[in-house]
Amino acid sequence: MSPRIWLLHLSIYCLSIFEFGGIAVAETSSGQESIRIVQLIQGNQLRRMYPEALTGLIESVSTQTTLNVDPDPLVIESFDDPAIFKHPFIYVNYGDRQDWQLTESEKQALKRYIERGGFIFIDAGISASFLGNQTSRAQGQSFAEWRVRPNLAELFKEIVSETSFRPLPRSHGLFRSFHVGLPDSSVLPDTVREFVVNEKWPQGSYSAMGLEVEGRLAVLAMPIIAMGWGRNEVGRWTRSIGFRIRESAEGLSDRLSEAYASGEPFEVTREDGRTDIIYTQNEGMASWVQEAGGDWRVFQYHYSQEISDYAHVFYTQLGVNIFVYVFTQ
Repeated sequence: MSPRIWLLHLSIYCLSIFEFGGIAVAETSSGQESIRIVQLIQGNQLRRMYPEALTGLIESVSTQTTLNVDPDPLVIESFDDPAIFKHPFIYVNYGDRQDWQLTESEKQALKRYIERGGFIFIDAGISASFLGNQTSRAQGQSFAEWRVRPNLAELFKEIVSETSFRPLPRSHGLFRSFHVGLPDSSVLPDTVREFVVNEKWPQGSYSAMGLEVEGRLAVLAMPIIAMGWGRNEVGRWTRSIGFRIRESAEGLSDRLSEAYASGEPFEVTREDGRTDIIYTQNEGMASWVQEAGGDWRVFQYHYSQEISDYAHVFYTQLGVNIFVYVFTQ
């Protein structure tokens, strides 16, 4: 469905009333009322991941859609803050919470929040197994499995015991709720375009794990995408983004099969259910992979202004899709 058709759909939707926790939040295209996003930041707000990210995405949502979102998120430090029951959307970067051992009151609050229809988006909630719980490194990794962080999986199993996280298939409505497919890939260098289109982000989809409650997506965990949202005061992207891709060459499989890796090998499960083996160095960075089909490929980073700009557009499209999906599902 095209963005233009969705704009018409959203204009109609914005005349409706969203009931949440006894509070009626009226959305009107005239701006009489607005949706306010709750953002959890625990500890020093000046020392957090991508501080301009969420406000940058909200600006994109406001300019690209007719969703009326308050430009200033409501910041909380704990999930048992009663303010969460007045707002239907909680955003948290995994690294902005210091300790994911929630108190009993927080668990009970999240349980009630989900039961009342609330939605929780945990950015950087997926991490490759070879990184363990290294928050800072996981924030910079472009390789990720279809695997939610173990502590999050255990936590939400306590909160919602009757269900668990499942991978979102490429056909899931979230990936086509507003933007469909990839941005124009012709701007990318030839060396990376084929990998990006066919393997890295096929069809504009992305690794995602969802927790459904009564047929509704209640919790979403993804690899970090906030890196692509932030803009500075003059509207420029606040960081440069590179692509890590898998490369091959004639004879490379033979050489890599005999190469020495100083770190441990890790088995990872692909989206198709088959297993790759990732070989790492001691610092925990992925170096090469033995793929399920028997081929060996090496990980390489590619940087350019075109690559960075393309990544920002892609991550922003994903973020906009999440907002539109949540408020129209």
